[in-house]
Amino acid sequence: MLPASHPQEKKAGLAHWANRVLEECDNASQSFAADPVHDLRVAIRRCRSMADGFLSVDPDPAWKQMKRLAKPLFGSLGELRDTQVMLEWVTKLLEPADTARQSLLDLLAHKETALKAAAQQALGQFDRKHWASLNAHLAKRTTKVPLEGPVFQHLALERWGEARELHRQAMRNRSQVGYHQLRIGIKRFRYTVENFLPQRHEKWAKDLRDLQDALGEVHDFDVLRSMIRAHPGIPAEERVRWHKRIIDERQKRLNYYRAKMLGKNSLWQVWRSELPSGTALEQAALEKLKTWAAFLDPDPAHSALVTQIALQLYDGLSQCHALAAKPEYRRILEAAALLHEVGRSKSANSHQKRAYRMICKLDSPLGWTAEELRCVAATARYHRGALPQMGDSYFVGLSAKRRSELLPIIGTLRLANAFDFEHDQTVARVSVERQNGVVVLYAQGLQEISPSAERIARARYLLEATCHLPIMIQPLQSKATASSRTAAYRQRKAEVS
Repeated sequence: MLPASHPQEKKAGLAHWANRVLEECDNASQSFAADPVHDLRVAIRRCRSMADGFLSVDPDPAWKQMKRLAKPLFGSLGELRDTQVMLEWVTKLLEPADTARQSLLDLLAHKETALKAAAQQALGQFDRKHWASLNAHLAKRTTKVPLEGPVFQHLALERWGEARELHRQAMRNRSQVGYHQLRIGIKRFRYTVENFLPQRHEKWAKDLRDLQDALGEVHDFDVLRSMIRAHPGIPAEERVRWHKRIIDERQKRLNYYRAKMLGKNSLWQVWRSELPSGTALEQAALEKLKTWAAFLDPDPAHSALVTQIALQLYDGLSQCHALAAKPEYRRILEAAALLHEVGRSKSANSHQKRAYRMICKLDSPLGWTAEELRCVAATARYHRGALPQMGDSYFVGLSAKRRSELLPIIGTLRLANAFDFEHDQTVARVSVERQNGVVVLYAQGLQEISPSAERIARARYLLEATCHLPIMIQPLQSKATASSRTAAYRQRKAEVS
């Protein structure tokens, strides 16, 4: 493999690498030599990779602006870097006496000169002040998502899955394009681990780097072989000889890759074993949704309390058999409660409808289906406002059975939201009991006669109708007093009947 610069740089983070881009711009601008061009591309790629990672949870448009700003320079440097790599390979592989050697070197040198001029122009058009401004803004946002946390573990597992699928395709078709795409997939996985999971990167760095280099050199050999085949000044016999040597070198890299990545003890399994699965994966997926909501929700404390109350209601109703306990629907309820206020990021007016549209645009986290995420969106849509109707457009794509099963989940969230409708945290928690056919909800902090109590009484309607049981809401107080009031309530219901 060609020697490459892999500095043991312990500094990390967007602020470091965005500043590094500006430093490397100055270094590269001197002569656009191979090493400075490579270092500048690495710094830009680091920033673009971090932008990709944060875009999965942070909708701030500045992330896309940063990617767009660096794209022309990055692309121009890429063409130049590819040409410089070809110059290194021709110098390394072809003997000085070869007629092909000098011919290819002259061709590549001429191309390099033109690409340096293009890179110089791209560098001159790169807006460094805007880059620094974006860095100052975005670097603060990166502190909201902890390194090694479940959000980045989830992201790494997504990248692992994408790379693993590219591996399957490459091993099946063994095409030049397949191996090149596989290299890109492993590179994305490598940069994700390097940027966001530093502890794992310490263990995996060498293998990830060597595998990426090996597949990169396979691509280099494919390009070099095409150049030799197409060059009119190379005799046929030399072309055949160099074709064989290139194929031999290429196969060595593929053999190295296959030795590491095939079989039950492959590195795929090693990496997968240290990324979340089972319950940990479920929590990581939920944490990803929660983090996305936190960047948008103007009052995360309210959403956290509503989530807590909603789960207390669901668990209590399930335990007293007023609801059928299903883990899938509990998870949908929890996600909807966490996300129900994201529409307020732009305006409080009709924010529940806006939340529905925003949630529907999300990619499903690992372990979630698109239908389940649509259920989350529909539940968030009806956390307040008009009651759901089975024919509403917000239920499009959901079966009649699914819509029916979703109604008590919506009812639970509507009631939970009503307990903190004013965002004042007055009601701290609730508990549920079933007494002689009546569901009694005890709310700590609730004032029995108050606008809040009146609102909560109205909000219970959908849950009461879908559970087919009367629901009585009481302040948390002595059981004796509560029991007597429950009996009086039951008597009034009987008289009405």
